[in-house]
Amino acid sequence: MSKQVQKPESTDAQEHISKGEIFDVLQNERRRHTLQYLRENGGPVSLGDLASHVAAQEYDCPNAEVTSAQRKRVYTTLQQSHLPRMDEAGIIDYDDDNGTITRTEQTEELTVYLEIVPGSEFPWREYYLSLGAVSLAVVTILWVGVYPFTLIPPLVWATVFSMVLCVSAGYHTYVAREMTLTEFTAQSECDD
Repeated sequence: MSKQVQKPESTDAQEHISKGEIFDVLQNERRRHTLQYLRENGGPVSLGDLASHVAAQEYDCPNAEVTSAQRKRVYTTLQQSHLPRMDEAGIIDYDDDNGTITRTEQTEELTVYLEIVPGSEFPWREYYLSLGAVSLAVVTILWVGVYPFTLIPPLVWATVFSMVLCVSAGYHTYVAREMTLTEFTAQSECDD
């Protein structure tokens, strides 16, 4: 028989998660997979389905190929450790009796951070590295004089790559500021 923990009524101060709790939750891969699954599937979701999904992610295989031993290992740690901890912090609503997990407002707040965590982040470093490599390759081709690249003047090539770099950096800056503003707004609401 499982014990249902009674949570205190939340106040405005308790409705937001501290940065420490956010990083504590996101440092564990199983908890990140849990939040991703809730984000993709809404809720409520069953513990069995969640365990299958998390095991498939960890063992890098389709859900159908997850062994019962793999699923059981994930199921047990989710049930005994991760889900109660996330429920206690108000990040999810975990009903141990029914084996269901439901999203909360704090789940929504954390999904913003999931986009910052590597793995789901747009690979800006790789993008800029690729852009630099392509630019260097074109400069080398122009220097060697390879036809048909020489049909376009070098100044036009330089202008195109400069514009691509400026637009990319501008977009990247805009996205970063939006994320910062969202975080600042959430923190301001928490302080009020």
